[in-house]
Amino acid sequence: MLHLVTHPLVHDCLAELRDAGTPPDRFRALANRISVLLGAEALRDVPMADGTVETPLGPSPCRRLAADVVVAPVLRAGLGMLPGMLELVPNARVGHLGLQRDERTAVASQYYAKLPPNIQDSYVLLIDPMLATGGSAVAALDVLTKAGARHLRLVCIVAAPEGVAVVEKAYPNVPIFTPVVDRELNAQKFIVPGLGDFGDRLFGTV
Repeated sequence: MLHLVTHPLVHDCLAELRDAGTPPDRFRALANRISVLLGAEALRDVPMADGTVETPLGPSPCRRLAADVVVAPVLRAGLGMLPGMLELVPNARVGHLGLQRDERTAVASQYYAKLPPNIQDSYVLLIDPMLATGGSAVAALDVLTKAGARHLRLVCIVAAPEGVAVVEKAYPNVPIFTPVVDRELNAQKFIVPGLGDFGDRLFGTV
């Protein structure tokens, strides 16, 4: 269920996001842009409904989105992807998942969750820029499935093979959309070569 997004514009954004010299304001703009592109890929199979729209010259057949979309960022880094997702689907509903990773054990614990109601038939995009150990992603997927979500997909900007394996083992039917699976995790559980701490770079707290 791993979907590698190969679009040239995605990888152009990723190159600049990786660059250690990219300042926070530019980093935010790039995070927004790449999120729009990744979100479009993740929603490629969303249901559509046929209809008719009046153009200035008369009626035209059209197709419109026929599904409720929910975007659920993992705090805090996932907030960097949220504006791009809402640019893509302005009427999407938004949930928030607060997961804190213990720096010693790399185990994620939940400290906050606020989800929209009735998400059983919604197309839910879990957004988390860095899929490292997979612990936070699986914890977030646990919360979403307990809330009734059935149409889930995980969208991230950089993944590690260890994280992909953990998610695929726990949730083999959840598609993962990412441009790249990097080499490995280091001893501190950071993705190598990765792009550093996404949240710190996004918010200028390096």
